[in-house]
Amino acid sequence: MGLFLAQDITKIYRSGNTKITVLNNLSINIERGEMTAITGASGSGKTTLLQILGTLARPTTGSLFFNGEDLTRKNQQELAEFRNRSLGFIFQFHHLLPDFTALENVLMPALIAGHDRKEMIPAARRLLERMELNHRLHHKISELSGGEQQRTALARALIMKPALVLADEPTGNLDSRSGNLVFNLFQDLCRERELATIIVTHNNDLADRMDRRLTLKEGILKE
Repeated sequence: MGLFLAQDITKIYRSGNTKITVLNNLSINIERGEMTAITGASGSGKTTLLQILGTLARPTTGSLFFNGEDLTRKNQQELAEFRNRSLGFIFQFHHLLPDFTALENVLMPALIAGHDRKEMIPAARRLLERMELNHRLHHKISELSGGEQQRTALARALIMKPALVLADEPTGNLDSRSGNLVFNLFQDLCRERELATIIVTHNNDLADRMDRRLTLKEGILKE
């Protein structure tokens, strides 16, 4: 068993007498430091899978294990604490707080976890400087470009030093130059920190740069 194991995951939605199987008894094992891309057609269930892997949704059947611990046995409060402590999330839409600065947004997960603000500021500043945003620390989110916003979201995802990062089309809203910059910074940091990473993407070039590429088709992951 690696760092993270999803075992025999099935997700079924019901509407009246209709049953729709989105994920069909699939499994995925992620090792520490491994970068994995998941591709597939629109509507194939990629986002549903990422939500389940991130404990934001529960599977109909199946189990999730993190460092050998069964996450499906945890309650919602325990899962929220696990996500804040061990997972980093990056979305296609950055979901940053518009009334706060870049630095304040990056600090937010640490403050939610109860860390002292003054103690965490140096780490947040270092991450933003690594994202080439040292001149934007105190700018509101609305004052940043799309690429700058996504780099801020990347810094926010890494502030708690997660073991696993889940990303849903992290460069989907960016032009090719900004997208390449975001991905290059992301990949460099993942390598340095030995982060396990799962990226859902339609971008074949990005997927081919990962350690492993899986395709979700008819509810099953295929190499």
